[in-house]
Amino acid sequence: MIDYKLFEKLCKCNGISGDENAVRNLIIEEIKDYSDEIKVDNLGNIIVKKRGKKRAVNKLMLSAHMDEVGLMVTDITSDGYIKFDEVGGLDRRILPGKQVSIGKSKTSGIIGIKPTHLSKGEENSLIPAINEMYIDIGADSKDEALQFVSYGDSINFTSDFKINDYTIMSKAIDDRFGCLVLINLIKSDLNYDMDFVFAVQEEVGLRGAKVAAYSVDPDFALVIETTTAADIPEVDSSRQVCNLGEGAVISVMDRRTIYDKQMVSCAFKCAERIGVKAQYKRAVAGGNDSGVIHQSRSGVRTLAISLPCRYLHAPMCIANKDDCESVLKLTIELADIIAGGDKI
Repeated sequence: MIDYKLFEKLCKCNGISGDENAVRNLIIEEIKDYSDEIKVDNLGNIIVKKRGKKRAVNKLMLSAHMDEVGLMVTDITSDGYIKFDEVGGLDRRILPGKQVSIGKSKTSGIIGIKPTHLSKGEENSLIPAINEMYIDIGADSKDEALQFVSYGDSINFTSDFKINDYTIMSKAIDDRFGCLVLINLIKSDLNYDMDFVFAVQEEVGLRGAKVAAYSVDPDFALVIETTTAADIPEVDSSRQVCNLGEGAVISVMDRRTIYDKQMVSCAFKCAERIGVKAQYKRAVAGGNDSGVIHQSRSGVRTLAISLPCRYLHAPMCIANKDDCESVLKLTIELADIIAGGDKI
């Protein structure tokens, strides 16, 4: 069962790439009484060993990333406006008018652009560049702004966690849901020994997982992720990538990885056997920590299991509760099969 209260805590926690401290502290607090060894490496990855009832036949690593996309303070104008740049892949069309929280002080601000009545010609229809936007915190001068924010401060979207009978709406579902799945396994009684990685800096180039995979040196890896669903109006069904309500998403290929074909086949057979939905990711697009994990050392047989999610990397994303259960159950079953040495 999904612990939605913990899911809410994880999603509401702020942790853009390179500033994952709050998320890391929350995760360690949750797992410290259930883990046999917890190590935080030099980049900030959490590497966890959990003993099972038996020694694993195959060394399995399960991985999810802690970081989310966001912004960072790059400059402050003489009249107190905050200039910024993006951290991770963002669609700048979503930014104007959004409320944000800046730095450890959690100073509130609004992302602004030139008003429409002052725009000329094509300016009204063009999407402003990042350097044409600013954040207004209500300061009247640079000195006043510097009392609340600093250069290099993290900027996070301000949004709530909403849940109903069918869906979850929140920021940072990518990839706090993956973190939730790993926490669930760590808290459970495992049949076999397993290794877990909560990785940093996925959104800026898969940096944390690269060093973590080298350190763990697994035979197999399961990457628990969130992937974009484009099952929305005006998008043809052939371009929708995956669909909410159709279960766990199994990737065959993306821009960084060609996934282990036997593991892909095993995932679908496993889903059918345990009675959960699974679907193919119907696009060769994007990438995740699998891209560096499968290339580590002498190679790692790798599979990504993802939660379909609309409006990925936006201030509010939407996921389906049944899909959450499908991803969790499939991950538990596959992890047991792989670690136990059953034929893949």
